Amino acid sequence: MSRTKRDRGITRRTAIRQLATTMAASVCTSRISLGQNDFAAPSAIRLEQQSTGSEIWQVTTERFRQSNIYCEIPYCSRDSKYFVYERRNPELSGANNTELMAVEIGTWKQHRLDVSAGISGSAISREGVFHYLKRASGQTLELVRADLSEGEPDTIFQMQRGQHIISLGTVSPDGQRYAWGKRLDEEYRMFGILLSDFEKQTQAVVDQDPYILNPHPQFEPAEGKELLIQHNRGGLYSPDGKLQRLVGPEGATLYQLSLSDGKRIELQVGKPYSTPATGHEVWIGKTKEVLLTVAAREDYMPEKGNLLGVYPNKPARVVAKGYRFNHVGVSRCGRFFCCDDWQEECKIVIGSVKTGKTAVVCESKASRGRAQNTHPHAYLTPDLRWVVFNSDRNGFPHIHAATVPQQMVEEISKT
Repeated sequence: MSRTKRDRGITRRTAIRQLATTMAASVCTSRISLGQNDFAAPSAIRLEQQSTGSEIWQVTTERFRQSNIYCEIPYCSRDSKYFVYERRNPELSGANNTELMAVEIGTWKQHRLDVSAGISGSAISREGVFHYLKRASGQTLELVRADLSEGEPDTIFQMQRGQHIISLGTVSPDGQRYAWGKRLDEEYRMFGILLSDFEKQTQAVVDQDPYILNPHPQFEPAEGKELLIQHNRGGLYSPDGKLQRLVGPEGATLYQLSLSDGKRIELQVGKPYSTPATGHEVWIGKTKEVLLTVAAREDYMPEKGNLLGVYPNKPARVVAKGYRFNHVGVSRCGRFFCCDDWQEECKIVIGSVKTGKTAVVCESKASRGRAQNTHPHAYLTPDLRWVVFNSDRNGFPHIHAATVPQQMVEEISKT
């Protein structure tokens, strides 16, 4: 991929559709509760201890099409005992051919949580309740949730047909609402944000625009009154659904959508305020500030800083410097970030949102190719003891985990 394309960021639609293809080994197909080791996977591999002091584990060993999903908030149980990843199993027939695998951190035992219709619409709450979509009879979609600390899936909402889902999902802080991106017409000209209310059992379009073709909606974590939306200005599909351009010369920006009145507040990032937003962004805990990366050029070269924090109606600030920051994640406590350095050995970098100090946990050695599971998408576990990431360092994409030396967290926290 050219540097220009990298600077523009990675489309979530690509993240949903493009993963490396392989043949897979057979596995057990029954679903049980977590805590029972029903999956006879080959043992995880301890790869090395890097010079940073971090110990690297290759968690998966079989050649499935697999990914750690995404990275803005950790796909972990609230007690940091489990994380969840998704993989395609060609032995599964029908529409639900994606396995959701829960991994016990440290022992690396794997359990099949459930099967799903794919990664589209997947979401996790900050309490570790995982949401996913499953095809029922008649191609009806069901929204299912499972507390990763307990592992009992429960269907909570019946989705309307013809959803044309184009994004991952997001769940409100109170767990009562769910939002996702949708194509609204057959000509790929209009896209929208749909909001489901579990208590009222309603579903409605709350925003629409020709350029929210890759919206990546995220509920504000404190009160859940706004959604963060990615605005790919100038993006275009052909009428038959082929992506012609992800963004136009205007580049991508972000806005906040008020759910009470539908009003937008455009954040002061992207043109004319900065280089274009890459499409990697997340709320910083409950502060109502947004962390994002912008194209690392001009005034935002690595030495000047391309990792920004921004509040509505205020100029953005540089949070940290020194790396070509790309994908971003924020710890559940909101104090720390985790990014991949989009160059060379693709280092996994953690830092303090407050101090701007950073530390390299490890080199992921991911190739950063076209397939999304060759991108680290690293995140910190809630207890700040591990980073979970993708890497194809050995020639095939696998899920990895690396220890975070605790002195690193202490050092970056010092003012």
